[in-house]
Amino acid sequence: MPDWFGPRAALAVAAAGLVAAAVAAPAAVAAAAVPVPASAPAPAPGTGGTGAIGGTRLSGRGVIVNYGSSGAAKLPGVKASAFVVADAGTGQVLAAKDPHGWYRPASTLKVLTAVSLIPLLNPNATVVATKQATSVSPDVVGLIPGHAYKISDLFTALLTISANDAAVALAQATGSFGKGMAVINAEARHLQADDTVAVEPNGLDAPGQHTSAYDMALMARQALRLPAFLKYDRTITATFGVSKKKSVPLDNQNSLLTSYPGAIGGKIGWTSAAGATYIGMARRNGVTLIVTLLHCPALTEIDSAKSLLNWGFAADGKVTPVGTLVSAVQQAAPAPTRSAAVRPAAAQPAAAQPAAAQSAAVRTVGRRAAARPQAAASGPSVLATAGFSGAGILAAGLGFAYNRRQRSRT
Repeated sequence: MPDWFGPRAALAVAAAGLVAAAVAAPAAVAAAAVPVPASAPAPAPGTGGTGAIGGTRLSGRGVIVNYGSSGAAKLPGVKASAFVVADAGTGQVLAAKDPHGWYRPASTLKVLTAVSLIPLLNPNATVVATKQATSVSPDVVGLIPGHAYKISDLFTALLTISANDAAVALAQATGSFGKGMAVINAEARHLQADDTVAVEPNGLDAPGQHTSAYDMALMARQALRLPAFLKYDRTITATFGVSKKKSVPLDNQNSLLTSYPGAIGGKIGWTSAAGATYIGMARRNGVTLIVTLLHCPALTEIDSAKSLLNWGFAADGKVTPVGTLVSAVQQAAPAPTRSAAVRPAAAQPAAAQPAAAQSAAVRTVGRRAAARPQAAASGPSVLATAGFSGAGILAAGLGFAYNRRQRSRT
């Protein structure tokens, strides 16, 4: 499927520049923008997002389904605190549980990182691994400081074996880690994934970082529009050259690809705080379904996804949808970027520029701020309360650090 954005590379520098300005802003201005105590604890899983994005019924916390009189089978019981089952083609949400509740994403956040950066970065370019990238724990692929790595190889490692170090290297390939995170969060705003705040591109637990099952479905739907994403994500096995003398195997962790007929992609995640998280995508008889799960017991996410996919394929067209996956917003592009690994605007893939959605990496969703019921200082609507002005980005930068305690990483 074609991607949505236009001269996307042009937006990375603009976004990053605004974030840098926000970081350097006086403390008094910062306090006025986001008056949140630094010691505020992290919310319990499922707290936070209560907005009716995608439909009023999706504001519910429990299981949400409308069987009507169709005689559709009952939803299977799955051990997940939140989930969404949606038709990627129509955008209909067939069933959900706490779809807008805030949870830690773990490595499923790498899907957002990928859909944000794949259109921006030249797959044939290289990026030199920094100490920041190589010191991530766990690193997974084992990048070496000072060594250059091909962008396409890093994406393959990111989506197959969930390489945490590759995620940092890819973010830095935009010109800096800050610029990369600006692009990633701007993409969340563009997708209207307003329950999502990304602090680490790999999804490792971080204060202020959260997402929702609904937002992950938006990310998955965008991933399906990117042929390059699907190519990396569906790689079953490959080899990654760490150095001239060392290579490591890349064996895809998403067992759905080899155990479920019709599986076309997905991403697993796990930290001790997040539990198991999952995005799964499958296609049968011309119908493409997305399943997202958050806060699952360890090693249950794939079987739970299979159960929900089976139900979804049987119920699609029978149950009454309980909501919709919203479309991305559109914005104009600012000045061009200069990072060596970033594609010039003229070199952006043609598939990324459909006539229906000429838009960019940095988006404004100020028009939706009033629709969110949570306080501006306690939810991702902090990132959406203004156009992508300096004040809006100031709130976004500060939002990365608010209302969360430090969590151990696994």
